[in-house]
Amino acid sequence: MRNVFRSSRAGVAAAALSAVLLTGCATTANPNDPLEGFNRAMFSFNDQVDKAVVKPAAQVYEAVLPSPVRTGVGNVFGNLGDPWIALNNMLQGKFAEGMSDLMRFALNSTWGLLGLLDIASEAGLPKHDEDLGQTLGRWGVGEGAYIVLPFFGPRTVRDTMALPADFMANEPFSIDHVATRNTVLGTRIVHGRSVLLGADHTLEEAALDRYAFVRDFYLEQRRYKVDDGRRERVYEDFDEQSAAPLGDEVDAAATAAVERLELVGIGELALERAAASPTHKN
Repeated sequence: MRNVFRSSRAGVAAAALSAVLLTGCATTANPNDPLEGFNRAMFSFNDQVDKAVVKPAAQVYEAVLPSPVRTGVGNVFGNLGDPWIALNNMLQGKFAEGMSDLMRFALNSTWGLLGLLDIASEAGLPKHDEDLGQTLGRWGVGEGAYIVLPFFGPRTVRDTMALPADFMANEPFSIDHVATRNTVLGTRIVHGRSVLLGADHTLEEAALDRYAFVRDFYLEQRRYKVDDGRRERVYEDFDEQSAAPLGDEVDAAATAAVERLELVGIGELALERAAASPTHKN
């Protein structure tokens, strides 16, 4: 059953991508965003899902749990991601960074009480942010068209193709015990969204066109990450409709908008996995 489900997960992004490509030719005349009509519809849909489900849960989570507890939860999830980050660093030829990530994982998993404490950062081992999409970019794979996937949020064709592997490599998704898995996944979604609370209002005021602003920011952000910061985030390709006074506050707000839509995808994946399990009925 696990193999069947993993195959279905791998097919989610592929099916979504195929649907987008099939409908994209008639969606817009904008050469810089050939799928704009479809993308705007999906952006609005994801935004409504976030407002109706994910954000309210995150607000309750933040109100109920004290800050130290939430920090510990975030540390645990960050620790679980370090091995995959390490692998991608090594695949990009950054072996020193990859070894640092592995040392982070070992240190936090032991002395850090299974990742509750981020003592690795205190020890001078910085947290990195790498995924397969960035690795493919470093290998010269073109980013392709910008796509907003239902539930999974902003992507490019390259990032969409990397999405199944990024999810399969995330340890909580391999938990077999249904109740434990659903609890972990639910907590992950809600915690991640809670970190982004407070940035929404800034983005609403900053951008004339939220869709265009998030699109342009996402593309610049991904290119910046692929180039490991060697490329300045100058936003030279921003649409006039997305014009906003750029600065740390708006930058953080745009990051929040991108990431919160990605978080919704984790919830859909959890529901799919639960539905596929013969031992769980909803």
